[in-house]
Amino acid sequence: MDKTQKRVGVVGGVRIPFCRNNTAYADVGNFGMSVKVLGSLVEKFGLHGVELGEVAMGAVIRHSSDWNLAREALLSSGLAPTTPGITTARACGTSLDNAILIANKIATGQIDAGIAGGSDTTSDVPIVYGQKFRKRLLALNRAKTLKEKLQVATRGFSLKELKPSFPGVAEPRTGKSMGDHCELMAKEWKVGRVAQDELALASHHKLAAAYDAGFFDDLIVPFRGLKRDGFLRPDTTLEKLASLKPAFDRASGQGTLTAGNSTGLSDGAAAVLLASDEWAAARGLSIQAYLTHAQVSAVDFVHGEGLLMAPTVAVPRMLAQAGLTLGDFDFYEIHEAFAAQVLCTLRAWESEDYCRNRLGLSAPLGSIDPAKLNVNGSSLATGHPFAATGARIVATLAKMLEQKGSGRGLISICTAGGMGVTAILERP
Repeated sequence: MDKTQKRVGVVGGVRIPFCRNNTAYADVGNFGMSVKVLGSLVEKFGLHGVELGEVAMGAVIRHSSDWNLAREALLSSGLAPTTPGITTARACGTSLDNAILIANKIATGQIDAGIAGGSDTTSDVPIVYGQKFRKRLLALNRAKTLKEKLQVATRGFSLKELKPSFPGVAEPRTGKSMGDHCELMAKEWKVGRVAQDELALASHHKLAAAYDAGFFDDLIVPFRGLKRDGFLRPDTTLEKLASLKPAFDRASGQGTLTAGNSTGLSDGAAAVLLASDEWAAARGLSIQAYLTHAQVSAVDFVHGEGLLMAPTVAVPRMLAQAGLTLGDFDFYEIHEAFAAQVLCTLRAWESEDYCRNRLGLSAPLGSIDPAKLNVNGSSLATGHPFAATGARIVATLAKMLEQKGSGRGLISICTAGGMGVTAILERP
């Protein structure tokens, strides 16, 4: 970090339990979940009536009426109404992006403190009519006379126009879903079914152990009757995971991604408070860790690169900027969009050919100690409300570093659209 810049501290975070879509939060929506987490953060750190420099919240799937979800939610959170709010979206990297956005403003002295977060629901999705009926409605709105309105409304009308359109899950450039793309990655990197199931099982067991140890007691706020993540299956076994059928490549007989080793459609929200040392000290708040470096990258997935491989590019660039190696970390938080995606990432960093020819490195980036990876479980066990995952990880990692007393943690998040968002947290 530039010595003229202020250090950016993570004061702490909070989230609601994540749950499967169409269950506990089906009628809440992004606004309700965002208000809950922002209000809980206000309660946790005594921010009632406090004016912050910025609140950056995000949502990937949202209604057009939620054009500035962050601003509307903060107005119901207890923060001073003079606090600005900005709403963003970069798929699964959204709230880590927001943490970087807030951190950059703090580092340069533009603001002293801010909140970064996100929410997502796949229960309350925007449903729209097809293009033909939308054009008819717009023409109806432009019509001046009753006669014109009747003509526009009836001319060539078909009941088929009333068929609703739901948000798509496929990449617009390829027509393939994220799971379809990840299947291609798994085949390219020869990542088998057993290894994927083992990683998923470990995620559930680690998350369950963290709950039992009380790790999440001050990170998770009960909501709608939930106290734990609805995806958590502490009693699952390799046998149960092995019994599941492929979820994407069902035809070839070689599909390895299942509902058990892939994240499910989720609802949830999370937020984290970041601040300068001076601002935190003035309010008697301690810093858990510092956000010191970040990097964003993209890959050309349309022409053959793996859709979820962008973090493999972002991380070495970030390490070079920080003067660090892959082995210089106590904790690694790699978002588990799919177990296969995590394993492909690890194999790429271990590959001399990939690191030389794709990353321009003289040697493999290196290996990660499995004991340091997603220590308290990750997205396969918690669930993955797209825009909430980054804030969940930042808050989790900051607390881990605080508990350890010192150390360094790496965050890696892949996103739709072939992008990756990465960051480093440190506690001196």
